[in-house]
Amino acid sequence: MKILFVASEAHPFIKSGGLGDVAGALPKELAKKGVDVRVVIPKYRSINWELKGKIRFIKWYTVNVGWRAQYCGVFEYNHEGVIYYLIDNEAYFDRDGLYGFYDDGERFAFFDRAVLNMLKQIAWQPDVIHCNDWQTGMIPVLLRLEYSKDLFYSSIRTVFSIHNILFQGCFDKTILPELFGYDYEPYKNKSLEFDKGVSFMKGGLNYSDLISTVSYSYANEIKTPDYGEKLDGLLRCREGALRGILNGIDYEEFNPATDNYIYKKYDVSTLKDKQTNKVELQRELGLYENRNTPMIGMITRLTKQKGIELLVYIAERLLQQDVQLVIVGTGDKNFEDYFKWLDYRYGDKVSANIRFDNTLAHKVYAASDMFLMPSLFEPCGLGQLIALRYGSIPIVRETGGLRDTVTPYNQYDESGNGFSFANFNGEEMLSIIQYAINIYYDKRQWNKIIRHAMRSDNSWSKSAEEYLNMYRELSYR
Repeated sequence: MKILFVASEAHPFIKSGGLGDVAGALPKELAKKGVDVRVVIPKYRSINWELKGKIRFIKWYTVNVGWRAQYCGVFEYNHEGVIYYLIDNEAYFDRDGLYGFYDDGERFAFFDRAVLNMLKQIAWQPDVIHCNDWQTGMIPVLLRLEYSKDLFYSSIRTVFSIHNILFQGCFDKTILPELFGYDYEPYKNKSLEFDKGVSFMKGGLNYSDLISTVSYSYANEIKTPDYGEKLDGLLRCREGALRGILNGIDYEEFNPATDNYIYKKYDVSTLKDKQTNKVELQRELGLYENRNTPMIGMITRLTKQKGIELLVYIAERLLQQDVQLVIVGTGDKNFEDYFKWLDYRYGDKVSANIRFDNTLAHKVYAASDMFLMPSLFEPCGLGQLIALRYGSIPIVRETGGLRDTVTPYNQYDESGNGFSFANFNGEEMLSIIQYAINIYYDKRQWNKIIRHAMRSDNSWSKSAEEYLNMYRELSYR
């Protein structure tokens, strides 16, 4: 089976969030299962400098973006059994940052057509093109309306994956003639029309053969008005093509037994060494040193989606007791400023690190006793999966992938790998945090929860098999 995985970012080349992790880990796992899987992303300015010198130029051609004939270079690199292609055009991609530019519609209109043209240029014909998020949403549209008339493309099937339905790639309807050379028929027949504009994501949802998203619960949630971001009606119409498949994490990258970023390596049989990580982190961050004080970690974007307002609501009450709070992340300025103030106010009980720091993130996973994720919505979530792997017990709101991966602890039969609350409510969250802290002081129970957490299987191996079954389903059509 031959799969082309198309994304706007991929680890280890470049990533800004969970999509980059998925595009790095899933293809690698599929390759282990014997799939000829290749990945294509744009060649940004900020590509990992260690890899930038290793990628090799293989060819160039021109791509029509409406009336423009644009240069397109293709670079190639083989990484851990997966061939990566990088699409080069300096005018579009040689910039600081990945997204948020005035011409994003044009940039990714170019990218989507360049990907399809590339296949014929390199004479490689995949069985399935797996598109991810709005930046690749026009590939199924182009394939169906235009490229499938060419025998080379006629048998190729498409999957479109939603990683976050909030971001839909909406632009003025004039992009149809201006960037794609089409008339307004796809707008008039509503297959691309969205709020009087054109949505790349809606195109992907309407024209792909199958749709997937990154957890079972999120697949159901996005069919409702509360979570569907005005696309719930379309997703209900296409629910027969919609699949929910949980993300995994890279068990080689995130492994406390081999992690060189943390102070002391440990596994499920050496949990005392996890406490060493806590004391060392307390020392590094200027927190008071006490291995028995419960430490709550958060590694997150400081935005409303991540439920930060709930923490703001309960933080001072929580900090009246013997507890420490460690935060790593950036986001909305009002939240950043609040946590800086909280750090100043509570000194050696709070450490607010308003930056992204990968090394510190690993240390927090290893050191913290609990990991807080009170998200308003969470398509899958990677933080809780990594926390489980490191024995940092998740406290989550029951939404999306958080509901699917964290099983609430039941102290009567001692089952479960974390704690959860149902409603987006600060009082409810504070109550469940307090419950977790009470259980924490019973070390027999707490160590049992840690063992359940660390033995949870959230590897990509299991998820990759589900993706493989989805691709096989397409091959029978």
